[in-house]
Amino acid sequence: MRIICFYLLLFFTPPLLAQTDETDKAVVQSDSLLTPDPLYREDQFYASVSYNLIRGKADQYSQNSFSTGLTVGFLRDIPLNEARNRAVAIGLGYSYTNIKHNLKVSEVTEREVTSRVYEVVGDSDFSKNKLVLHYLELPIELRWRNSTMTSHKFWRIYTGFKVSYLLNDRSQFESNEGTIRIQHNPDVNKWISTAYVSAGWNTWNFYVAYSFTPIYKNAYTKQGEELKLSSFNIGLMFYIL
Repeated sequence: MRIICFYLLLFFTPPLLAQTDETDKAVVQSDSLLTPDPLYREDQFYASVSYNLIRGKADQYSQNSFSTGLTVGFLRDIPLNEARNRAVAIGLGYSYTNIKHNLKVSEVTEREVTSRVYEVVGDSDFSKNKLVLHYLELPIELRWRNSTMTSHKFWRIYTGFKVSYLLNDRSQFESNEGTIRIQHNPDVNKWISTAYVSAGWNTWNFYVAYSFTPIYKNAYTKQGEELKLSSFNIGLMFYIL
């Protein structure tokens, strides 16, 4: 009798296991049947695209074309309450800035000392003129959202502050007379501080960032005006789990 029971058990076990596997797959594939996770975290990867609107403009200074701002990085989500819809986040990221404007940067050397010359020129004096900046970002932010443990679609308001370290800079001026490229300009601030806000629903989030630090330090135009250029970004932020 024991032998018969043993073989009956072996006979019925595979179908039961197969049925369990199929059920598990169905639960994973269906958003409505996802197993609730009471320890979920949200929005741990981020990316933004924005327009860089320059503030503190010098006399006759203007932007042309589209000045791009891009960021990408990782934020560690740290929930603060049991519902996990209040949180802080700290992270690490990278930002790319491409400012297209009419500020010409060149170098002069006198008595073995090299200095930079900044000149606001007319749009007809060049074919291309840009300033490209690469930063390492260290953001920290406060987070409010109405998320739940079973849904990744929710309203959010995230506000934060980040410190950015300059990795590389390059200004490039192209005209009929040739191309002027300057890298590692010592007049560019190595550290900048920025406050930002992102708010929206699900994938689409409005993004605004305000830099407190000017791009240049102790830099003046040929007319003697101090350069106080700084960034104000407006665009979209995207979050990924």
